[in-house]
Amino acid sequence: MTIQSHPVPMLPIAESPIAQRPRLILAILSLAGFMASLDVFIVNVAFDRIADSFHNASISDVSWVLNAYAIMYAALLIPFGRLADKVGRKRVFLAGISVFTLASVACAVAPGLWWLVSFRVLQAVGAAALTPTSLGLLLAATPANKRLAYVRIWSAVAGLAAAAGPVLGGLLVTIDWRWAFLVNLPVGILALVAAQRGVPDSRDTTVTKIPDLVGAALLTVGVGALALAIVKGAGWGWGSATTTFTFLFAAVLLAGFVWRAEHHPVPLVEPDLYRVRTFAAANLGMLGVSIGMATFVLMVVLWMQNVWQWSIITTGFAVAPGPAMVPIVTLLAQRLAHRVPAGLLAAAGCLACAVSGVLTLSSVGPDGSHYARELLPGQLLVGIGIGLSLPTLLSSATHDLPGHRASTGSGVINMTRQLGFVLGIAVTVAILGTPSSYAAAHRSFVHGWWFAAAVELTALMACLAAIPRRAVMAVR
Repeated sequence: MTIQSHPVPMLPIAESPIAQRPRLILAILSLAGFMASLDVFIVNVAFDRIADSFHNASISDVSWVLNAYAIMYAALLIPFGRLADKVGRKRVFLAGISVFTLASVACAVAPGLWWLVSFRVLQAVGAAALTPTSLGLLLAATPANKRLAYVRIWSAVAGLAAAAGPVLGGLLVTIDWRWAFLVNLPVGILALVAAQRGVPDSRDTTVTKIPDLVGAALLTVGVGALALAIVKGAGWGWGSATTTFTFLFAAVLLAGFVWRAEHHPVPLVEPDLYRVRTFAAANLGMLGVSIGMATFVLMVVLWMQNVWQWSIITTGFAVAPGPAMVPIVTLLAQRLAHRVPAGLLAAAGCLACAVSGVLTLSSVGPDGSHYARELLPGQLLVGIGIGLSLPTLLSSATHDLPGHRASTGSGVINMTRQLGFVLGIAVTVAILGTPSSYAAAHRSFVHGWWFAAAVELTALMACLAAIPRRAVMAVR
């Protein structure tokens, strides 16, 4: 059976001269994506300072500053994408930037840890609105022959945010961790004004209904409960009634989400998508890549600050080389994309990430005097790996989908990426615990790096499975 390709009706609305310049539109929409990605990496560096600010809150509690954002972001990506297709992408995009910017200011003035977590949830709502709409607006405004290249550039901007985040975060957090959120204010205002003036609107006239919001709620609470059980399991006791109940609660909710997807007329995620082998394999690969990436980055930051006792600004500069490799490798990989299968490129990236974990755990020492030998090689390798795998999986996941499913497929792969971050952070916190000596800390971190390497090797197998066996896949 062959794919029935249905063109998606795109109705451009704005007709300003600026709106006719695809490169300028790419720059504006990438700026918004840069803002949403930058915040994640800045918060990684601010992790310890936030804990100290709120009466030495535990790592497991502070982890919800990251997890709450990622969970809500993942769950709302597709509903907001569908809503934008119906009411107009530019309207939802501008609303997303506004909410994200205002929530950033609220995070900066949060009086307590759980207030901060609550405002991070609001931030995630804004990010979930601006991310799929920025991609939808870009695709609608870009000539067909440039779309793949522009999507790769749009994806690579996240790598620039990853490189800038630790350095900028180190500089800002040295003053006060609250500046890590206030930095979004000028960027958000600039993106809002530029988008209002320079980005044409579009919508999908075939979208008439909003997807299953109950399913979105089941997914959100289910993933949250799973992360809670993993993070708190050691403290509660892995065999305790509380831990067991929380795992079972998560399983029931996630099973309910799957059931709703099979039976709801407008499911959050259409089950038929996963019957396309390349799409299913790309999502499995993305899940593993994201888990490994979140684990490696968070552990490197915590090792530098808690074991080597490095300052935040020193940590920021020391973390930056790895993420700095991502956009460079992404652009190089783009030149290989026409000659090398996407699955093979992504698998090579997973292999580099796995090797980086093994290299780091075998060479890291107690005092930080040999950073260039102990941590830098692993960081450069993981940057290369992410540059090869992450944008490749993002851009290739929808390759074998018909045109009318590409938007939903893009939302699903981004949702999978965020879920991987949640699970990676949760497992990292559970593995590290609260070691009382260097020997105990070293043992915990070694287990964490082994875990990251094993997950990346699993993702490698999924990426290899994403290499098409035939040019045409069937989707009903």
